Amino acid sequence: MSSLSRRAFIGLGGAAAVGTGLSWRRLSGLDIPGRNSDALSVCINGTAQDAAANQGLIDAFHKVHPDIPARITPVQGEDQSDFFAKVLTLVAAGTAPDVVMVATEGTQLFADRLAYPLDEFVMRDKADMQEYFDDVHPSLVESFMYKGNLYELPMDYNAANMFMSSKAMTMAGLDYPDIHWTWDDFHGYLKAMKKAATGSFRPFFWTNRLFGGIVPWLYTNDTSFIKPQRFTGGRWFWNQFYPKETQRSGGFRWTEPNAEDPKVIEAFEFMQELIAENLASSPVQGGGNELVSRFSEGVIGMTPAGGYWVEGLIEAGMKRTDYDAAYFPKGRTQQHQFGSTGYTIMKSSDKKDEAWEWIKFCSTLDGMRIVRRKPDSTAARRSWNTQLYKNAGPRHWDIFYNTVDKFPTSAPIPAPPQEAAVESALIKNVTSAVTGSRKHVTVALKNLQRDLEQAFGEE
Repeated sequence: MSSLSRRAFIGLGGAAAVGTGLSWRRLSGLDIPGRNSDALSVCINGTAQDAAANQGLIDAFHKVHPDIPARITPVQGEDQSDFFAKVLTLVAAGTAPDVVMVATEGTQLFADRLAYPLDEFVMRDKADMQEYFDDVHPSLVESFMYKGNLYELPMDYNAANMFMSSKAMTMAGLDYPDIHWTWDDFHGYLKAMKKAATGSFRPFFWTNRLFGGIVPWLYTNDTSFIKPQRFTGGRWFWNQFYPKETQRSGGFRWTEPNAEDPKVIEAFEFMQELIAENLASSPVQGGGNELVSRFSEGVIGMTPAGGYWVEGLIEAGMKRTDYDAAYFPKGRTQQHQFGSTGYTIMKSSDKKDEAWEWIKFCSTLDGMRIVRRKPDSTAARRSWNTQLYKNAGPRHWDIFYNTVDKFPTSAPIPAPPQEAAVESALIKNVTSAVTGSRKHVTVALKNLQRDLEQAFGEE
């Protein structure tokens, strides 16, 4: 169900922006189909067509819970902040949904203001929920904890891996990289690809955004542009469902700008060097949808993406052998970046028990089979993910889930409640930092630090 995937959230892009601009002023509670009904309202960031495509999930839920009528409420947002603003409009109009699908970018935003924790429900139904948690990596669950409370159950996720063109690899005489290949190895791969290529070929292409942009390079250099910290708490959950995970926290804490950290500067200088050597593109804006066509045409050697890309490449006509995917290269560490999606219950809902039954149903293997029928996002359940990708993905399809297994310190997209301002500050300064001279990197990061301090100070 593409509308409920990270790919949908990431890929709404420009077309959605146009749609948002046209629809924003007329959006009100009166515009929401079924607003006067007593059905459980499940809100997704998507279109009416996306909602219609989810009818199979509604039907399956009704078979299990015939006493709980439910409907999908589509709200199309340009990004998580825009989606959040529109959900606020529904709250103000007295037509708030009961359940909302929220991506990592909006998790702390919702948890801080609108969402109701799942703690009492997962503990009440702990006997049923253990099977789900046994099938889901704890890093994904930890990313949905905030100040020691659990707000969502992961439904799907994507790590930032490195996709590579088989044609470019063969022409350059390159083998599939070692699991622990390094930044230096990566640099060597790009130089070999460039030397062997002709025409407008670009060895490395990347986008300017929170997922898959500069952040994976920061994570693999043991840092981030916001100081990575953790909330205390959450032992009630870890002791019950993952008793061996003694180092897990109450969620990720992002409150201190860190753009002038020497390791941040080092990562930016590495990317600046690749661009200066004409091995990498300048980071492009947008959701990266154009990458699919360019990658499938063979004019890009490598680019960051996740398992969500596989279905797009299939639709673009690529065969499984035309490309492969690898782990991100190692800098000081090999911590990977990922993003996830899940459902949260609204504080304002008077159907919290019914809302929990919806979330619990969607987390079952049967529910996930209905939700995710194509390899367009890495399923949160390991068992179902294997079924999705083993006959459709590239040769090393197993890295999509194994990323969190092999690198269990992998962390989510840095998205505090001020995510919109933080992302704007990052995007504004990344291009300036990596496309100028080496000397200009520190100037741009000083500006980023200033903008981040302002973003956090306004809260």
